[in-house]
Amino acid sequence: LTSAPELPATTLAPYCYYSMFVGCTRLNAAPALPATDLAENCYKSMFYGCTSLKVAPELPATTLANQCYGMMFAGCTNLAAAPVLSATNLANDCYNGMFVSCTSLTSAPVLSATILANNCYNGMFNYCINLASAPELPATTLKPGCYAGMFMNCTSLTSAPELPATTLVD
Repeated sequence: LTSAPELPATTLAPYCYYSMFVGCTRLNAAPALPATDLAENCYKSMFYGCTSLKVAPELPATTLANQCYGMMFAGCTNLAAAPVLSATNLANDCYNGMFVSCTSLTSAPVLSATILANNCYNGMFNYCINLASAPELPATTLKPGCYAGMFMNCTSLTSAPELPATTLVD
């Protein structure tokens, strides 16, 4: 598979595109994903292992669902830029492992949410070995596991972002 079909849906159902293109190593362009009404696990692992994918699709949703973007681009070793992540209403595990092993990623997207959810950024950039800078993390309300392993194995990072939250959680 070298090109993806159009996916024009704007309202998604649970698991609808889950693992859809896993292992499509020749897929070099992602389809447009215009949905703004997400559902649990809707895009989870969608492009996992798509090693030729260089550009991520726009992700316009501002309110997320549980695990909606989990592992979405994991193993996309040629992904050079992350999509804009404008969501401000997060859900549990929403970005969990989203960019694991995206070894060509050098900068992280802006993360503007100030109220986090359980495990929302858990392992988000794990093994992004060329990630040179961390995004600002403006959250003031934290939840358990929200930053767990977020930058684990990011061997090119030289500084950590400021964490303005004054009350810590597990």
